[in-house]
Amino acid sequence: MEHNFETLRTERTADGLLTVTLNRPALRNAINTQMGRELKQVFAPLVSEPQDLRCVLVTGTGDQAFCSGADLKERNGMTDDAWRAQHAIFEEAFYALMDCSVPTIAAVNGAAYAGGLELALACDFIYSVRQARFAFTETTLGIIPGVGGTQNLQRAAGERRAKEIILTGKPFTAGEAHAWGIVNQLCEPNELMPAAMEAARAICANAPFAVRQAKKAIRYGTNTDLRSGLAFEIESYNRTVVTEDRLEGVRAFAEKRKPKFAGK
Repeated sequence: MEHNFETLRTERTADGLLTVTLNRPALRNAINTQMGRELKQVFAPLVSEPQDLRCVLVTGTGDQAFCSGADLKERNGMTDDAWRAQHAIFEEAFYALMDCSVPTIAAVNGAAYAGGLELALACDFIYSVRQARFAFTETTLGIIPGVGGTQNLQRAAGERRAKEIILTGKPFTAGEAHAWGIVNQLCEPNELMPAAMEAARAICANAPFAVRQAKKAIRYGTNTDLRSGLAFEIESYNRTVVTEDRLEGVRAFAEKRKPKFAGK
């Protein structure tokens, strides 16, 4: 996955970790149309084909902002049709991130506002610096969150908290985000990437097919009743039984060594 992106930096390691860095620091990593296209280019192929990737880490350049949301300078003066066309690109990019077959981690290095918070919530979980601030400011601009925010926030923090955050448009701290279940772990700035990398590499070390099946079971089970969720879990479980990695995992345990998972 080697590309010469204008708005992103990508780096992958031999153990299957891809790091995607939003790279518009002069504009607080705001999402313009080109970034939307490039995010889609990264994540759309990963919806159905993980290639040899095992985890994706998403972060921002600099220490001020993870992402400040959509680039309002670019949007200023847009016609209704142009706005909708741009937003369709954002939808495709964000939905691809949400549907990514491998686990995704947001490493929030600074402010995550509006679409920036939606981007973080579109990932499977979030690590954040303690100094970060979050907000859904859309209602103060005459719109609402439109790439998953109204749905992902309530699933993380509950319906009442989501209503308070979205309807008021008020910023909140990383500490509050952690207490409300939005952020998994708080870090000092120099600890953020090492902590996120440690989590990502722990995922990369596990059986990749099993990890993908577990992610799928959790995600789809969340959106259904318990009995249906249990049925989906068993279906996902049974798919791991016939894999070579299942045999390798048990064999390695018996031989008291680390397993070498091949994703088969």
